[in-house]
Amino acid sequence: QLQLVESGGGLVQPGGSLRLSCAASGLPLDSYVIGWFRQAPGKEREAMSCISRTGGITTSADSVKGRFTISRDNAKNTVYLQMNSLTPEDTAVYYCAAKWASSRWDTNCNGMGYWGKGTLVTVSS
Repeated sequence: QLQLVESGGGLVQPGGSLRLSCAASGLPLDSYVIGWFRQAPGKEREAMSCISRTGGITTSADSVKGRFTISRDNAKNTVYLQMNSLTPEDTAVYYCAAKWASSRWDTNCNGMGYWGKGTLVTVSS
């Protein structure tokens, strides 16, 4: 059973940066597509960015392109989300999620079967 634990959330001022981490345990991470999602108060959960098994391919939502960067270190069983130029609209609970992928080119954020419990990011002055 794959388990995911997010960390790195907190309070940051507008324009600031945070790096979120998603640590996996239970199974090797290199067979899984990993994605970062967020859910703001009163809004539906949305996909931010997903990364292929090997990390060679990523996809990102238009709202975070150029600001957020997803990466992974399979040797450490960890995936990261570097978030820059944060705005109050980025305030949300951020979740990492995983799905088993047979293709090394898969970066589809749909169909995630494993979820972490989330980490809160608050952007405020």
